Amino acid sequence: MSISIQQKPGWRKNRWRIIGWGIAVALILSPLIAMRFTKEVNWTASDFLFAIIMFGGVGLLFELAVRMSRNSFYRAGVALALLGCFLLVWVNEAVGIIDGEDNPANLLFGVVVLIAILGSVLARFRSNGMALAMFSAVGVQIVIAMGALIGGNNPYGSLLIIGFAVPFLLSGLLLTYGGNRQSQESS
Repeated sequence: MSISIQQKPGWRKNRWRIIGWGIAVALILSPLIAMRFTKEVNWTASDFLFAIIMFGGVGLLFELAVRMSRNSFYRAGVALALLGCFLLVWVNEAVGIIDGEDNPANLLFGVVVLIAILGSVLARFRSNGMALAMFSAVGVQIVIAMGALIGGNNPYGSLLIIGFAVPFLLSGLLLTYGGNRQSQESS
């Protein structure tokens, strides 16, 4: 005798949502578990609150993007843009990108995130306008990297800064391709 379980049509979507939010919760809780076993990890309540806001914000924004478009290139582009913003803020807050967290030059990375967000809002979340915002964010990061290099900072730090530009570059490319593909399909 076999038992078959019928899945609801929305189960596949919900499964990915459960996996995504489950990973976010696991990442937020992992320092709590690590603190039980080592003194190396010492998060405060404000650290956990910051993590919850960051993961929750990225998750909610991605869910909004998924609802806005069925275009997989658009969704992937938004995901990479969110990843780029997340990594810039997280690493900058944790250890700083240019010569440690106390260097005021690290505030420039807030400009990169602001360009990505404000550019997307001004583009009304349309693919081609968002792509332009992402390419602008890449340009600003390259300027920051060159400034750090000229300022006498470690050249590997400048490579790291350019590495943080890669998600924005890929996002811009995906958004451009997705926008062009969508306009071809509609005409």
